[in-house]
Amino acid sequence: MQARQLEVFCMLMRSGTVTGAAAMLNITQPALSQILLHAEDQLGFKLFNRVRGKLVPTREAEELYPEAERIFSELGALRRRTTDMRFGRTGLIRIAATTPPAMSIVPKALLAFRTTYPDIVVRSLIAPLINVVDMIRNGDAPLGIVMNNIARPGIDVETLGYAELICIVPEGHHLAARDYITFADLQNETLISYRADTFPGQLLANAAALENQSFNPAIEIDISITALPFVRNGFGVAIVDGLLPWEQFPGLVRRPLLPRKTVPIALLTSRDRPLTGSHLMMRDYLRQACAGVLKNGEAAPE
Repeated sequence: MQARQLEVFCMLMRSGTVTGAAAMLNITQPALSQILLHAEDQLGFKLFNRVRGKLVPTREAEELYPEAERIFSELGALRRRTTDMRFGRTGLIRIAATTPPAMSIVPKALLAFRTTYPDIVVRSLIAPLINVVDMIRNGDAPLGIVMNNIARPGIDVETLGYAELICIVPEGHHLAARDYITFADLQNETLISYRADTFPGQLLANAAALENQSFNPAIEIDISITALPFVRNGFGVAIVDGLLPWEQFPGLVRRPLLPRKTVPIALLTSRDRPLTGSHLMMRDYLRQACAGVLKNGEAAPE
């Protein structure tokens, strides 16, 4: 399968329609269909069947897709790297982070780094955990900052610290007058928090059970920032990580959650790709920024 055919196949699998894939690739639908036909001719089997006007992946396509997506991501990383080299951005630093550290740790690190090295280009990427891990593996981002320190194949994980889980409530809410909030205080509230199958969700469910209380979010989130509009508009009370600069958002009151629970902040790097000199320097700035953020009010491990 040629590179262009691989690109078409992956986009069709992502979008599920010729129209959507053609728009993503900025080509015409007939051109895309022709590339797909050539790919199927070369492979010797069909990748999609048309069922009631829709493209349905064959069993062969479903089996090929995970490996095709991995190769496609690596090709994308290679294209971006060569583009950077063409424009002389060989000193480019690439950092991928999940939302909380991307809004707190990374900006502080970049501010300090750019003061000392103003000519080095920095690319900051915000993505979900699984995508950050993929970017580390395929070389698209040599440095990653996430809120999960579990071991992963091919990746070095360095725990930088721990962020406290806290409550945010609307201004004027009766719980805003409390010095701290417990699970018992939340039993009759509309709770906004993490899904039960996420790491912080499991942590909170276990903590509530030890208090003989329930943890049943009425509004489930994957990323803490998504709780913001719900709380600010009075839908309920949220348990989120304290790493985000919640005090910068009007209409919210931040309160400690007891018993205190924390989630890890981890620095991810590839075991197979040594860091360049500029990335090694940025790693030190990220460590310092994390220590500074945690010193200014975050929790230490229990």
